[in-house]
Amino acid sequence: MVSIAQETGTIVGSLTDKENNNEPLPFANVIVKGTNKGTTSDFDGNFEITNVPVGTYTLEVSFVGYETVEIPNVTVEANKFTTINTGLGASAAALEEVLIKVETSREKESALLLEQKKAVEIKQSIGAQELARKGVSDVSGAVTKTTGISKQEGGGDIYVRGLGDRYNATTLNGLPLPSNNPNNKNISLDIFSTDIVQSIGIDKTYVYSNYGDFAGANIDIVSKDYTGKGFISLSVGSGINSEATGVSQFYLQDGPDFSGFYNIDIPNNILVENNFETSWDRNEAPTPINNSFSIKGGDSFSITDNAKINFFAVGAFDNDYGFREGVARGNVTLGGINRRDFDYQTFQYNTNTTLMGNFGLKKEKNKFQFNTLYINSTSQNQREFFGVVDAFDYAPEGGAFVQRSEFERTELVVNQLLGEHKATERLQIDWAGSHNFVRNSIPDRRQIILTPDDWDIPEGPKSFDRTLNQSDNHRYFHDLLEEEFAGNIEAAYSFDKNEEEEFNGKIRAGFNGRYKRTDFEATQVNYQIIQRNQDNSVIDQPIIDDIYNLDAYFNQENFNSLYRLRTFRGGVEDQNALDPQTYDGQQSIIAGFAGVEYQFSEKLSAIAALRLEQIEQRIEWSTALQTNGGPSSFNRLEFLPTLSSRYALTEKQNLRLAASKTYTLPQFKERALFQYEDVVVTTFGNPSLRPSTDYNLDLKWELFPSSEELISVTGYGKLIQDPINQITVNSATNDITWVNSGDQAIVLGGELEVRKSIFSKEREVADNTLKKTLTTGFNASYLHSNQDLDAEKVNSETTAGGFPLSVDFSDDESEITGASTWLVNADVSFFNQFSERTDIQATLSYNFFSDRVFSLGTEGRGNLVDKGVHTLDFTVKSNLNQNFTLAFNAKNLLNPTVERELEFPQVTVLSFKRGVDLGLSLTYNF
Repeated sequence: MVSIAQETGTIVGSLTDKENNNEPLPFANVIVKGTNKGTTSDFDGNFEITNVPVGTYTLEVSFVGYETVEIPNVTVEANKFTTINTGLGASAAALEEVLIKVETSREKESALLLEQKKAVEIKQSIGAQELARKGVSDVSGAVTKTTGISKQEGGGDIYVRGLGDRYNATTLNGLPLPSNNPNNKNISLDIFSTDIVQSIGIDKTYVYSNYGDFAGANIDIVSKDYTGKGFISLSVGSGINSEATGVSQFYLQDGPDFSGFYNIDIPNNILVENNFETSWDRNEAPTPINNSFSIKGGDSFSITDNAKINFFAVGAFDNDYGFREGVARGNVTLGGINRRDFDYQTFQYNTNTTLMGNFGLKKEKNKFQFNTLYINSTSQNQREFFGVVDAFDYAPEGGAFVQRSEFERTELVVNQLLGEHKATERLQIDWAGSHNFVRNSIPDRRQIILTPDDWDIPEGPKSFDRTLNQSDNHRYFHDLLEEEFAGNIEAAYSFDKNEEEEFNGKIRAGFNGRYKRTDFEATQVNYQIIQRNQDNSVIDQPIIDDIYNLDAYFNQENFNSLYRLRTFRGGVEDQNALDPQTYDGQQSIIAGFAGVEYQFSEKLSAIAALRLEQIEQRIEWSTALQTNGGPSSFNRLEFLPTLSSRYALTEKQNLRLAASKTYTLPQFKERALFQYEDVVVTTFGNPSLRPSTDYNLDLKWELFPSSEELISVTGYGKLIQDPINQITVNSATNDITWVNSGDQAIVLGGELEVRKSIFSKEREVADNTLKKTLTTGFNASYLHSNQDLDAEKVNSETTAGGFPLSVDFSDDESEITGASTWLVNADVSFFNQFSERTDIQATLSYNFFSDRVFSLGTEGRGNLVDKGVHTLDFTVKSNLNQNFTLAFNAKNLLNPTVERELEFPQVTVLSFKRGVDLGLSLTYNF
């Protein structure tokens, strides 16, 4: 028999002994009268009754020798916790001694759908239940399962409705998070393990209590706030990547270890002697097997009649290996010549260590919560390139060898303190403060370029004899330190109570403030190859017999005879030679906001609000491009109105409208005149870059057939004034920078989302109801974007380091960078419960994004385009019994080739395969 599953909730609470100084009362009976539902309190006086059908009941609490207490009017709501706290004694408890509270379970899919249905704003959330069902291990993977969101292949950028990193914002419990990468505005979401996540909120329309630097989405990670019985859970896992295990031998650079807790400083007197401790040579790595370990636990208990504390902690470590090979090309001429043309291979090793704890205190109408989070995330890349350095003047016939070994480490520390206070029936006051610190370091990146000793014989012996630039062979160190203080305070006042004793209206007002400082410094020690003696005679550079044994050349014996060490500021003869390249930035935002939410009728609700922000950004730099740059600053006052409304067409249907004005800030690295050189691409900042202004409009229809089902259609539009784009400047090396590329960009799109229960069966066994379900989800988005491109505007308005940038756009208009015309996600999930403690769940997930622009075309060439990619993931998870859980994951089963292509002339400039990831994990719950 096929039926719709019955909606249920949970009754939880704690019992105290009034005859024994209100100590916890264990082994008391708790029964839902008129049903077969009941339980006994545990040693700490806590109890939990699950799967109670929605309704209003009388709860009976009894204990031998004590008066039985009957608590009437206990309302159970779908997917919510009804909390009952009371005491028992020789005389019956008075009704006012019983504390009854209903709370939403923010981990369940149905509960989050209910919250989405009732909210006036357009919102979407993913809970821990859905994350587990889809086998998602990090927040980055989680958000890409939602409508209109995709991830950059080979990178960490998240695209929301075609809008990339600069247009999005990331918060933890509503407070801002710093970036862990100088290239990005947002922190990489893949460093957040889902172990710490209760839910993830995704606001694709602007919410006025958030900062206005927004056009794509605000992604809010809500950390676990555990309120159940005490538990401890241990988990171990292992897996492989098909590309990494497919190579005969895996190699990594010397220095970093298995754990990822590694750092090294520039040695003293480095310009006097070559005293680096690490080798140039690559090391044989162990068999590339992925591993994961975690332990987590939590508890909650009452400390007085009206006070309860809870805590949750998690410690986790995981690593993974990867291997990529393909082509890497750069500086393609209009005639189709690849000035840089390589075949390459990359060995990768990544680690992530997470420590998180939170502590909560609830007392009557007050709640306090403290969260602390530490993440250590690392990435190793041993990259090797074979081919042409420059088709015109540097190993033009090929045969060059480039080795680039890089270890990148990010340490993130977040501390938050939050408070909620129900001052009166009408007045609620919430506040929060945070201190964030992030350090991103690249200690001892190593690069060498060897070319054929005779460029006309590509396969001949190699040497450093014809090195053109002293920076070709180098060691590089950088540190990015970013510290931020942020605080919020908000008051909400309810008014206009109706006949049902509920308030029709609410006024919200508050202040936000954040102050961020960034300190960046980088030192590159260049190995200048000596080609002539002091008497101008030619030095006979030796043949390199083994390209993987560079220590035989870069040693102390050859120091000052075959090579010397220098920086861009000079050599040992220059007093300031080791002064690093730097840029220092400060940004402050002070904001006030006020809004009114009002329910005009049973069907119509709306929110109208205004936010004012005072923004100041200032940056200074001392780099190889300009030794004494800045300060460059801007100061703006932004008026940001918003409007959101919901019209309930029926009990299960909503029509929503949202409109807002926001802005987009340039980032420090985009404005600092610091040049970052990769093997194929070189980028530098543009101090003339200025903010964009964004106008946003959304219209959404949604239908909730049941508590776990949804059908929605959304149409949206955005107008972006002075859009910021990545472009290639007119130069010999075709460097990349960022500019305000034209007057405006227009984005128009539509989204469809469906969550459907195919079937749901229930069978009664003893005192339990066992379920078997098959559910599916599908979402798709279509996007059309267009922006005007104005080279004259860029050339006249842009000044970098005292000289105007020269830009020659190939077209007068283009799609916006990062925009995919189509995004599709689909999943099907089967769940079968064999007993109360034994079940199995399997999910198949599919994702597709179509072609999208990476950077705009210049000098007659087409755009650089990331080609569309299909991915398919499979996960199966089984609770074997009360204690053991077994899970299997298979990700990227299709293993497509990832490609970046120049539209005209048609050239593939980057290609690789990510490989299939297979993983198995076992969890034990105490």
